[in-house]
Amino acid sequence: MSQLKDPIREGIQRGWKVLGGGFKPIPERIVCDVAIIGSGAGAGITAELLAKAGLQVVIIEEGPLKSSSDFNQLEAEAYPSLYQESAARKTADKAINILQGRCVGGSTTVNWTSSFRTPAPTLKFWQDHFGLADYNEGALAPYFAQAEQRLNIGPWLAAPNENNALLRRGATRLGIPAASIARNVKGCWNLGSCGLGCPTNAKQSMLVTTIPAALDLGAQLLTETRAERFELANGRVTALICRNVAPNGALAQAAPAQAAIKIIAKHYVLAGGAINSPALLLRSGAPDPHGRLGTRTFLHPVVMSSSIFAQKVEAWSGAPQSVYTDHFLQTQAIDGPMGYKLEAPPLHPLIFASTVPGMGQAQHDLLASFPHNHTLLALLRDGFHEESPGGKVGLRGDGSAVLDYPLSDYVMEGGRRALLSMMEIQFAAGARQVLPLHEMASPYTSWEAARAAVLALPMKPRLVKLVSAHVMGGCGLAGTERQGVTRPDGLHWQLENLSIHDGSLFPTSIGANPQLSVYGVVNRLAQGLARRLAGRDVVLAA
Repeated sequence: MSQLKDPIREGIQRGWKVLGGGFKPIPERIVCDVAIIGSGAGAGITAELLAKAGLQVVIIEEGPLKSSSDFNQLEAEAYPSLYQESAARKTADKAINILQGRCVGGSTTVNWTSSFRTPAPTLKFWQDHFGLADYNEGALAPYFAQAEQRLNIGPWLAAPNENNALLRRGATRLGIPAASIARNVKGCWNLGSCGLGCPTNAKQSMLVTTIPAALDLGAQLLTETRAERFELANGRVTALICRNVAPNGALAQAAPAQAAIKIIAKHYVLAGGAINSPALLLRSGAPDPHGRLGTRTFLHPVVMSSSIFAQKVEAWSGAPQSVYTDHFLQTQAIDGPMGYKLEAPPLHPLIFASTVPGMGQAQHDLLASFPHNHTLLALLRDGFHEESPGGKVGLRGDGSAVLDYPLSDYVMEGGRRALLSMMEIQFAAGARQVLPLHEMASPYTSWEAARAAVLALPMKPRLVKLVSAHVMGGCGLAGTERQGVTRPDGLHWQLENLSIHDGSLFPTSIGANPQLSVYGVVNRLAQGLARRLAGRDVVLAA
């Protein structure tokens, strides 16, 4: 890949203002118009628009700046350097493993490119239950369209790899509709290593789109810099206190006089992602008169079914997610029994081995089947039922973030139904054996045996394998301050110069992969913020 251009290294050579990490040291005091905490989906969109409006922008990112020259399609390198807690972040009870990015570009650098607009039933629920009258399909459509054009989001026209074709094949045989997933790629090589960082710069993440655009317009980027707390006074943020960290997140060794960095801005945009954004506000003692901060944090808890086919599937190769079915969402009342979206994830050896259950000979046999393995996942749509209130972000003794996410019987029964649906589809597609990822399950060679077994399994945390790559909520939008943390225009209800522009805004889960929801919603909010701060109309454009 060495012959490919690296736009990040080229930008640095052109004179981008990148400080921290292996770059120039960060001064102890920085004054700017806008400080943006984070560099992922919401931060990137906001940074480009505010820089385009002529504002002095500083982007603060805790993770390292890595680029295509660093992306070698190796799990052992990618997880420690690009993910929160080396891709091993977990809920407080260790029942759910959470994948979130921790690098410049955030989760957009490591996600699987799946792009969906916010579903209409989700928006309707927000209007009815959270007073968000302006959050409707018509109002958001132009902002989604701009984001789709800017980030090259469109249908994946290539034939699906066998991993995704099996989902479509099995669903079709059962009369279940399946459709193609839009992706944010340009000149994709179909390598399948999106989750390890794109080595060809085809994925149109914030790393290669909006962050470079903002830097070209004069924005500053602080890397390996942790935002620790806001200083607050009289209903305003007066400063942001940061510290240098090592690439692994440990505090960097520095003389006491150099340890703290103070950033003084006219306005602050918090876009550190659900979990980290609420945690920063908690560490800062932010006003929370109605006890909403950090609550209603959602995950799309994911259950999985692993199967083995006679033919090779090679689920590591090709576009990682290109087929889905919403049948089990569309046939389920949004506030009824929990609905779920089905997708076919890519498989790589390390993530596969650390996810499937078993030990000894059983585990050996499963790993030996890796080239023939096909796994389906179900995104459970949490947040629309009183028995699915999500989780709560809190702080450990050292001030780091932790998510407590209780798993109710309502949620777990949704997981049971999802396992049944996935197994039936896999058998319909021709699977020789199917293994629901549950510590008490075993491989089953017929749908009848699998169905009977799963109906009898205890659906309990830490018995069922649960993961998530979608974290939403914790600083929810609402039409009144009693219902949420953030106003419909993105401003904090009690802090007049603080906006929140990331997935923590969502008052429920999305019910679909959330990256395009963040792009569209934040595009609208950031354009409004640019008008307020700079008196200029700016748009997101290719």
